[in-house]
Amino acid sequence: MTTAFPGRTRVAPGALGRTSRNPAAPWRHLDLVLVACVAAVGVLGCLMIFSATRGRDPSDFDTSFLTKQALFMGIGAVAMALTALVDYRRYRDLAPVAYGGVLLLLVMVVTGLGSEKKGSQAWFQLGPFQLQPSELAKIVVIVGLASIIAHFNSELDLPRLVGVLALAGVPMGLIMLQPDLGTTLVFVAVVMGMLLIGGAQARHIVALTVVGIIGVGVVLNSGMLETYQQCRLTSFLEQQDEDCTERDAAYNQDQAKVAIGSGSLLGAGLFQGTQTRLDIVPEQHTDFIFTAVGEELGFVGAATLLALLSVIAWRIWRTAQLARDPLGTLICVGVLSMFVFQVFENVGMTMGIMPVTGIPLPFMSYGGSSTLTAFIAMGLVLNVHMRRFS
Repeated sequence: MTTAFPGRTRVAPGALGRTSRNPAAPWRHLDLVLVACVAAVGVLGCLMIFSATRGRDPSDFDTSFLTKQALFMGIGAVAMALTALVDYRRYRDLAPVAYGGVLLLLVMVVTGLGSEKKGSQAWFQLGPFQLQPSELAKIVVIVGLASIIAHFNSELDLPRLVGVLALAGVPMGLIMLQPDLGTTLVFVAVVMGMLLIGGAQARHIVALTVVGIIGVGVVLNSGMLETYQQCRLTSFLEQQDEDCTERDAAYNQDQAKVAIGSGSLLGAGLFQGTQTRLDIVPEQHTDFIFTAVGEELGFVGAATLLALLSVIAWRIWRTAQLARDPLGTLICVGVLSMFVFQVFENVGMTMGIMPVTGIPLPFMSYGGSSTLTAFIAMGLVLNVHMRRFS
């Protein structure tokens, strides 16, 4: 409603206020706690990456990894914001196209177009950067599974269950061709978490668990993985094998445990860790970034990081409970399953209680694709939280 005056138009009192003060407006329900925790973990990750990669010369520190990770974080933050802006229910319509695109990328990466690194052909080399399609596939599969299970309205009989498993099984099979058992296990965690909440029957869950355990055993003994990959996966069990010497198979975990243990209560101090400064822990800036936290910030710093990650997990679970519809709940459960499994596996392998799988620690490990995926996942959760009243 407007009132006319000579030469101008005035908005009637209260009209603008009714629009801007709409209690259901999405921007009013942004989860600031989740955003703050993600930002805090990301900043800590950049500090630890710089500590692990700067080198030993104080007059000429290497800042290239820090610069790239800061760039990844910036792109990820923008992606998170854009993901949160579009109503998550619209992603359901885009899921088939995104799923087809991801499958095409996964097929292409195992051909001559992909780059091989450390026995796995899982990346596209794009100039100085690498793109890992399997990371982006996590998001697409979560949204796709959530859309289908929500459509079934929590009534997952055997035929529907088979359809859901087929949807997830195709990208998992392509990822195993790389081969990348670690990322495949993340998909297993996502599928199991979403099936548990999505209405799968208990006997089907038990059967799938048994099949999964048998499947892992078959993969480990099938020759699909290289010998060194098998050793990394089994070294935490302290198995002795003529092809897997303790030095070759458990070196990473041994050095990781030394680094964490040397941190004691308060740590050696930021940028002062001996294991970190001397570059003794292999792949410390990626898979073993938690060791830098443990050594330099000690038990207090490691506990603080775990507390921040726990708050993130709690906010995701809280959003799943507050979601307006089953689609929102299932999306959050998928993200939560992915997030919790990666944190538990990554931290566990640095402590020697889980196999070395190359799974990154969200918002901490160096890497463009993994960082982007983590931020997009948080964008989905923010999206659901913002629209729980609309």
